[in-house]
Amino acid sequence: MRYFLELSYNGRHYHGWQNQPNAISVQEVLEKALSILLRSDISIMGAGRTDSGVHAKQMYAHFDTEETLDTEVLTHKMNSFLPEDIAIKTIFKVTEEAHARFDATQRSYEYWLVQEKNPFLNEYAHFVKVNLDVDAMNCAAEELLKHKDFQCFSKSNTDVKTYLCDVRKAIWVREKDMLVFHITADRFLRNMVRAIVGTLLDVGLGKISQTDLVQIINSKDRSNAGASVPAHGLYLTEVVYPDSINKINE
Repeated sequence: MRYFLELSYNGRHYHGWQNQPNAISVQEVLEKALSILLRSDISIMGAGRTDSGVHAKQMYAHFDTEETLDTEVLTHKMNSFLPEDIAIKTIFKVTEEAHARFDATQRSYEYWLVQEKNPFLNEYAHFVKVNLDVDAMNCAAEELLKHKDFQCFSKSNTDVKTYLCDVRKAIWVREKDMLVFHITADRFLRNMVRAIVGTLLDVGLGKISQTDLVQIINSKDRSNAGASVPAHGLYLTEVVYPDSINKINE
């Protein structure tokens, strides 16, 4: 039987989502907890792979077990067992074919910026002291919706088969003490959001124009895009699935 986990985590103390040979990951912590509580070796598959230091307000993963689980009881036990920086929201049964990564139809991220020193956000938002032309940044962000190939924003030496992504939303919004970048797409390449934000900051600083951004995208060359911004300001905020993955009448 296959189950989905819906969870959130503070990525500050983890070397990303995926298991690492010599570093602690979110996946490793979850697998150890599930294996102990269910008394069998449990492997999980996540909806994606967040990098070291990146956070998730909403993440999904699936696992298989031969047991019929009381999901409410397991959710409670997991939250009692896990460290404070990982929280399980719910566990639910899905179809045998449901896949946390491949069945996701849409993902959303936020990137948090602060432009004044803030002791409560210094570890969770990127500090950019200089003034930014946010209108120019939003005009450039709209350009992302017109393109599909984002190889210029992908981490080098990646094993993906395609660099095509359907970006459905990209906008900067003032939210209280922060400037937040919201982006939604069907999929994201490794390092893509952080590279996009870094490039849009170059627009906001007047280093490049919207026309330059188009040329960067068309070049398909990572070296032409801006520097990747720090990981601690990035949050996976939503993963969307079709209703068909859920078990019916169970």
